Amino acid sequence: MRLLRSAALCAAALTLTVPTLAVAKDATPIKVQGSKDAAKGTSQVVIGAFHVGFVFESIDQTATTGGLMGAFGGTTKAKSSLVGVTPEMMQTITDRAYADFSTQLAAKGFTVLEPSALFGHATMAKAKGQKAPLDINLALEKGSKGKATYYKPAALPMLVMIPGDFVGSGMSSMGIAMAAGQSSYAMTTYAKAAGVAVVDVVYLIDFSNQKRPGAFSFGGLQVNSGLSVTSGFSRLSVISPSGKQGSLTINQPVAVEGEFVEKSDASSGFDKTSQAVGNVAGGVAAAFGLGGIGLGKTRKFEFTAKPGNYETGATKAASLASERLITQLAAMR
Repeated sequence: MRLLRSAALCAAALTLTVPTLAVAKDATPIKVQGSKDAAKGTSQVVIGAFHVGFVFESIDQTATTGGLMGAFGGTTKAKSSLVGVTPEMMQTITDRAYADFSTQLAAKGFTVLEPSALFGHATMAKAKGQKAPLDINLALEKGSKGKATYYKPAALPMLVMIPGDFVGSGMSSMGIAMAAGQSSYAMTTYAKAAGVAVVDVVYLIDFSNQKRPGAFSFGGLQVNSGLSVTSGFSRLSVISPSGKQGSLTINQPVAVEGEFVEKSDASSGFDKTSQAVGNVAGGVAAAFGLGGIGLGKTRKFEFTAKPGNYETGATKAASLASERLITQLAAMR
């Protein structure tokens, strides 16, 4: 399942589009995995984990593109960075998303227990919490990678991951993955002992300058960008009192349009000139049968978040994702 679309290359120009999230090939908005009976008969739930991840950097690349007579080849890369989002902004978004999620659960007829019901239980001493905020290097689609920072709501005492909450890249994520297994075991033990279902939620929010079909749009706001709860990396997991576990994964990005960021091309003039000259030289060499020089192209884009607008958009995207997931959870009950 893909997360970010690789930067598109125009054969006759040096203009790159900023990489954006791709809609999953499967048209189903929610993918149900694991036990389909995990939510059956559920009336009481406790939220054991709720984390919101914010993508700050992504590096996307295409394969060798060829071009005129074998020239203009090499790999095209686009590095996108988000700046201007403060820890206070991310904490606000996470707290609002958690409160909204709890409210929506209650509105669907679930009794939401206080976190202390879980975290005060002896079994949670075996859970391995992570220091919040948590930085993770993510493995995105093939040839792409990114960096995200995860926050937990102030209402929860620990940032707890379970297997499947993230797809890490590199050795740094191995310890988090091992701790996730311990936490999952602790939550399962609690669910069986207390007869209460445990819910785990993770949202990964990405930035983009692309409008998306069917995206929610704030009336009266200029549209210059979109924020998305990503597909494949955002999900709700439920552990039943019988120990069964199922997950509902966002299978199509949940997007909101608005004026959330300002985009600028952060590539240096030297990079652009040297790449252009190198690729033209490659074209000349190829024309004389000497083979092309495939330098490819690299572009850097910087997105500056607009305070106030960014929080509003991200919170709305999370709320729409919660609505989609909780509706499916209630239907499985």
